Amino acid sequence: MTSTDASAAPAAPVARPDGAFLFSHVAHFIALGAGSGLSRVAPGTVGTLWGWASFLLLDRWLHAPGWALVLLLSTGIGWWACTRTAEDARIADPGFIVWDEILAFWLILWLVMPAPFWVQALAFGLFRYFDAAKPGPVGWADQAFKGGGWRGGFGILFDDLVAALCTLLVMAVGVRLWGSWA
Repeated sequence: MTSTDASAAPAAPVARPDGAFLFSHVAHFIALGAGSGLSRVAPGTVGTLWGWASFLLLDRWLHAPGWALVLLLSTGIGWWACTRTAEDARIADPGFIVWDEILAFWLILWLVMPAPFWVQALAFGLFRYFDAAKPGPVGWADQAFKGGGWRGGFGILFDDLVAALCTLLVMAVGVRLWGSWA
């Protein structure tokens, strides 16, 4: 190491990723939801929309056991990808990481489908509310696993999974009170 290397300032956090960051590592491509996280406006919402669209596409070939396996594998791979991307961006929980929204919305849709479009849209709206506003248990989950490394990577996923569970709970109460979706 030369004296110039030792005196170099640490790299600044990646505030606005670009295509070069997206394609610089497979973990970035996954964590940024194939580029949906590059949106300058509401990347979490765009990521959730990408999750919705990709679910509808994949659901043509996957049935319940296949979805269970995809969700399980996507959780492990996503944990790794979110951890790696957050570390490379030098931000604990960057808003441009959207794999957490995709995974959580896949879980919601897997459990409510088949459902009419308006039910899917209701699930989308409820999930976005819980994810963005972070009321109650979602706020707790958001704070419980802050930090870097594997703990932080898990925390990126965890609050969105709690938001998904809150969404499903509200929808289940609605079905109980008002009947089926039909």
